[in-house]
Amino acid sequence: MPHLDLTVDPVELTAALVDIPSVSRDEATIATAVEQALRTQAPHLEVVRNGDAVLARTRLGRASRVVLAGHLDTVPINDNLPLRRTGTGEATVLHGCGTVDMKSGDAVMLHLAATVREPRHDLTFVFYDCEEIDAALNGLGRIERELPDWLAGDLAVVCEPSNASIEAGCQGTMRIEIRIEGKRAHTARGWMGRNAIHGAGEVLRRLADYEPRIVDIDGCRYHEGLQAVAIEGGVAGNVVPDSCVVRINHRFAPDRSLEQATDHLREIFDGFDITVVDGAAGALPGLHAPAAGELVAAAGGDVAAKLGWTDVARFAALGMPAVNFGPGDPTLAHTQQEHVRVADITRCARVLRDFLA
Repeated sequence: MPHLDLTVDPVELTAALVDIPSVSRDEATIATAVEQALRTQAPHLEVVRNGDAVLARTRLGRASRVVLAGHLDTVPINDNLPLRRTGTGEATVLHGCGTVDMKSGDAVMLHLAATVREPRHDLTFVFYDCEEIDAALNGLGRIERELPDWLAGDLAVVCEPSNASIEAGCQGTMRIEIRIEGKRAHTARGWMGRNAIHGAGEVLRRLADYEPRIVDIDGCRYHEGLQAVAIEGGVAGNVVPDSCVVRINHRFAPDRSLEQATDHLREIFDGFDITVVDGAAGALPGLHAPAAGELVAAAGGDVAAKLGWTDVARFAALGMPAVNFGPGDPTLAHTQQEHVRVADITRCARVLRDFLA
């Protein structure tokens, strides 16, 4: 069983975590290593195991509680393990699967869990499983069902990669399908049919003409989007197609509910039948919360909107303000070239320590 020293520099702890493979649904080894390390090196914490998730918390009777969350799983390894390093000093870069998404964030959390023993807020640390696969399997969902009190708090900090800057809330996301029906015919007598692919032209025109909404919430600017991501149709090289499906992804600001976003799309595509394939509401920034303001101050006052969807939305649905704050460039997540700068890890650890201690 790998041994983790939670008291070492979070950079070295990152390296140790990265070298424990933990592709989704294969997190048992890393979860056991994390559990054993917390039980032996952080006796001030209550620790429980839930599947391949590990949870730890203080019970100091503080007036507020901060929840820090990070997933232990990674996408499949792509010839990018074991970890390697380039550069020296603060310019050092750690390369490998999970360095960005999100074992550097986990390392910062684990180091703080073991070394911040008298925090100003009570703390809960959530290391969970299966974030990188089907949302129905996400460990946070299971924890919410089985141990809901472990997710309660006044602020949630999800340590997903955010370039070591605070990204507040997140946008909602929705996928829809628009099906256009036609009538088959031989292409030699095309006038006898009705081409469904041609019928999709009006859908594509409305998409091209769409002007995305830009919304300012608590000083955070959310830029909405509406994009066709796939189009399918066609029967054979000599047949007028009788069906065409356009698949569309909508990213919407968190001031709209899932229902309001759906109504918005029905208005845009009036005259067409749309089918909602899936969707998830966003999360408001929640920067008015005292604990959120303290974190923003510790980070130097800079905060931006999160333009993607992250698990902060799960905490927002529980009535908590939530932010993203973690080392690494999110655009490198899931790539073979995944890497994180030592400077990012050091900054996140310092800011969170200043905020918590």
